[in-house]
Amino acid sequence: MGKVSLLRPPAIQSGAKIAVVSPASSAKAERITRGIERLRELGYEVAASPHAYGRQAPYFAGTPEERIEDLHTAFRDPEIAAIFCTRGGYGSNYLLEDLDLDLIRSHPKPFFAYSDLTTVQTWLLDQAGLVAFHGPMVAADFAVENGVDQSSFAAACNGGQVEAGPQQGLRILRPGRARGVMYGGCLSILTAALGTHFTPQTEGKLLFLEDVGTKPYQIDRMLRQMVLAGKFDGVSGFIFGEMLDCVSPGAHPDLVEQVILRVLDWFDGPIAIGLRSGHVSGGNVTLPMGIEAELMLEDQPSLHYAEAAVRTG
Repeated sequence: MGKVSLLRPPAIQSGAKIAVVSPASSAKAERITRGIERLRELGYEVAASPHAYGRQAPYFAGTPEERIEDLHTAFRDPEIAAIFCTRGGYGSNYLLEDLDLDLIRSHPKPFFAYSDLTTVQTWLLDQAGLVAFHGPMVAADFAVENGVDQSSFAAACNGGQVEAGPQQGLRILRPGRARGVMYGGCLSILTAALGTHFTPQTEGKLLFLEDVGTKPYQIDRMLRQMVLAGKFDGVSGFIFGEMLDCVSPGAHPDLVEQVILRVLDWFDGPIAIGLRSGHVSGGNVTLPMGIEAELMLEDQPSLHYAEAAVRTG
């Protein structure tokens, strides 16, 4: 398949109607409700999909057919301006083979997700060109106090240029500068897709990788697997997330950093860590994927997007 044209969805206007979907695991009803209330406080009209609150044994929000129909309906509905997932968990891989790329190309909308939804987002970016919004979800982030980084969320929604720095957790592991198209997501999910029809196209990108509750040796193994698969070929720079709960109590606090630097000892470009996007302790940063950005790891580390992720005209 040739190069896919990038689809920037329209900006999310004040008062816009957004859909809440659960394409993977079920979420606690009270957390969905709190998250929806918060979105309404921000001025949005919110419509929960038929299975947003759904529960099906052992851990899904509905059957694959129900979950993908909710997702397709949200993209198809002309009144819906954006789509927000309740949470990740597990199960969106059951939807991959049936995603209607033509439908989604015809109705591009901001789709907010992370975690288990990583491969859905990378597939839609790679095959349909749809900008991926790696950012806060309803039950996981909007439902908790200070769960969302408001500056990056507003910029991503309204046509601003997303920026991140030390206030968003960005720290220097290896100094330098790099430009490239932002790409990535949850390391575990990216690695799980290797060898499938849905393998992420990480090569040559400015790559963001994050995870939660993953032991340092597991991070080592996954990074090494990506190296062996050629998935880091031509990468211009690496940005790692907060890596929440990835170091056990009593272990050296810099163990994850040591693992990263050792596995990537062949890479001579900049490496950052600590950016709070995805699985985080708070203030979840919205990172549009598919948009060019510049990583500057010097005296004051910063990530600056070159252009807006949405269309404002």
